[in-house]
Amino acid sequence: MRTQNPALPRKIRIFDTTLRDGEQAPGNAMDPEQKLDMALAIEAVGVDVVEAGFPSSSASEQRAVRLVSAALTSAYVSTLNRPIHADIQLAVDLAGTERHHLQIMATGSDIHLEHKRGVSREQAQDECVEAIGFARSLGARHVTLAIEDASRGPDDLLRPLITESIAAGADALTIADTTGCMLPSQYGGLIARIRSWIPDDIVISTHCHEDMGLSLANALAGLEAGADEVQATVAGIGERAGNTPLEELVTVLTYRGDELGCTTTAKTDGLYGAYELLSRTIGLATPRNKAIFGANAFATQAGIHQAGILRAPFTYEFVEPYRYGRERSIVIGRHSGRAVIRHILLELDADPGDGVVDRIYAEHIAGRPGAECMSLPELRRAIVDSGVLG
Repeated sequence: MRTQNPALPRKIRIFDTTLRDGEQAPGNAMDPEQKLDMALAIEAVGVDVVEAGFPSSSASEQRAVRLVSAALTSAYVSTLNRPIHADIQLAVDLAGTERHHLQIMATGSDIHLEHKRGVSREQAQDECVEAIGFARSLGARHVTLAIEDASRGPDDLLRPLITESIAAGADALTIADTTGCMLPSQYGGLIARIRSWIPDDIVISTHCHEDMGLSLANALAGLEAGADEVQATVAGIGERAGNTPLEELVTVLTYRGDELGCTTTAKTDGLYGAYELLSRTIGLATPRNKAIFGANAFATQAGIHQAGILRAPFTYEFVEPYRYGRERSIVIGRHSGRAVIRHILLELDADPGDGVVDRIYAEHIAGRPGAECMSLPELRRAIVDSGVLG
């Protein structure tokens, strides 16, 4: 088991899989040029690895891998491949061997071995060991054993698969909670056991899905248990309910990295731009209530909240909008109170007496239909135009 100086934060690698796992979900398809644009926006955030795609799946994927691998300058490129020579050779031909994290898929559960693949544990292990050796023979510098459905795999399947693959030349492991079925304590326990089986210099990467809404919690549990890398996607897009959201992960490491003993080179300030590009590219609608990117993430209508924010934003803003290039929004609706009216009157150098405040409140807030809202500038104009100030 590795030891860590608690005074020194661990540098966590961030592996972005927006262009592979994110893109393969229904409605998220991108052409190679769009993938290139997204890859550069994601790289600009400061992630360590950008997964360009699954090259053997189509000619379009092959072009995307070639374009992305040639364009990246700070991040490494990654590809996902089956444990067969043709896939591996193609990936090396497209992305080279130096700055390429070549992932080889492994089967991590008896469920998948029996019901999907129809092969034995021994056959599945042997094909991975042989494929890793072949990748190394081609000069691949970084070879990852990517274990699908590892969260439902027993230790007596996973341990020999992992140890034999490392002996063959794998320098990283992806531990996938493919169905999003684990609790954080369970996933953390799995990562801790795997960490105890392997040398300290082998990287463990989390790949968590959102089926029960636990992808970020599981990824963080993995980090606390000894994982070195998190696989994530912009806005959490991906198969079914999606993956660990990149923006939420970076936010946690930015605001709570000290408590986790972790740090990252990824920055918050490019995240919203990457999200806006993704939204335009795949027609992704913005929800109201999503962390960081939601339409209401930095907006408030409730009078009690507005009273606090108008005096000191940190009363209700732990996560700060300016870090993402976003703006605070005070929305006026039927749940707003008198504090926002007094704020506007003071800005206008008008008398914020209770009589004036009550008249404005009755006309513009109390009588407002439930679904109708206005912005702070709109309310200011309405107050001026109403003539209530004399």
